Amino acid sequence: MQSATRIIGIDPGLRRCGWGIIESAGNRLSFIAVGTVTPPVSAPLAERLAALFRELSAVIERFAPAEAAVEETFVNAGVRSALLLGQARGIAMLAPAARGLPVAEYAANLVKKSVVGTGHAEKGQVQLMVKTLMPAADFKGADAADALAIAICHAHHRVANQRLRASA
Repeated sequence: MQSATRIIGIDPGLRRCGWGIIESAGNRLSFIAVGTVTPPVSAPLAERLAALFRELSAVIERFAPAEAAVEETFVNAGVRSALLLGQARGIAMLAPAARGLPVAEYAANLVKKSVVGTGHAEKGQVQLMVKTLMPAADFKGADAADALAIAICHAHHRVANQRLRASA
């Protein structure tokens, strides 16, 4: 029997940043925890980013994942929105990396395909499949469900990613 690897999935966002923790042992996935970080919207940007870093760091400290996965962002809403989201994504990558965790990145379409079976799935379909795969997961909202989906995607692709890194 393979030993379990604890994974944190992070769905970056400056208003709502979802996180989800699972354990992967071979093909077996187990739900550990899920939540959403909501930095104060009225605070200056630097304070919001600092709050995001502190809260994600606290989650990592509490649940001690061995690996992290972050969704690559696709923004079609304009330059300013993309820049703000990029800064939140940087923090979402920095928090686990600062603790020595390897951080994988996955495109939204790959996450959806890994969980639902199609890369153009709707948010509701992702939530339904995450709940089907992890019935104990009690997530509130799409951001937390997406974070669990990112962790599930990483669990499916991590061995291939490790082989690619080893051969590079």
